[in-house]
Amino acid sequence: MDDLTLPRPLPEKRVFLGSYVRLEPLHTDHTADLWEAAQSADASFTYLRYGPFPSIDAMRATVDELSRRAYQPFWAVRDEASGRVGGWLSLCDISPTDGAIEVGSIWISPVLQRTRQSTEAIFLLMQYAMDDLAYRRLVWRCCSKNIASMRAARRYGFIPEGIWRRAIVVKGQPMDIAWYSILEDEWDLRREAIKAWLKFDNFGPDGAALRALSTNEERAA
Repeated sequence: MDDLTLPRPLPEKRVFLGSYVRLEPLHTDHTADLWEAAQSADASFTYLRYGPFPSIDAMRATVDELSRRAYQPFWAVRDEASGRVGGWLSLCDISPTDGAIEVGSIWISPVLQRTRQSTEAIFLLMQYAMDDLAYRRLVWRCCSKNIASMRAARRYGFIPEGIWRRAIVVKGQPMDIAWYSILEDEWDLRREAIKAWLKFDNFGPDGAALRALSTNEERAA
């Protein structure tokens, strides 16, 4: 699809199967697992507009609202090894006419943070947006105080674009937003770098990666 005048398709709420995770359209049925994953994890919600939740019912209400968003499809992240759901993520700010789309509103519980599962979960949506739907611009944005998210953007190969000052208000606090992107002509290298990192032989018996993803990007470049 190379006609710039042709709108890109809207994403569909469907299941994605990876080697380590399964992405399922977010549903209130996931709440029990998500509630368990969120225990003692209040800090993981610091830069999100929702959470932490005072009760499982409060979390279920938010999950229900997120799952019903027609303009922003959400997926639950199910770890294939444990069978438990440990987070969610979405595709948002979708502009079919401009061919731009964002992977965002990501909440990954501490159990899955900095693991191959969380990397693959995000990568599955990146692939869906850029390969299956043929979007030309993939966006990552986060609060500029969210150092972990900014590092993650770089790790995936997103290019920094700048800061929007006091662009949003999160939990009563004005926040600057850092913008990153991957363009269609940059995507092939990024895809192959992440795929190489995710290979089974890149992980030792303890589950730790033997090579850093940034190293794979350098090799691909």
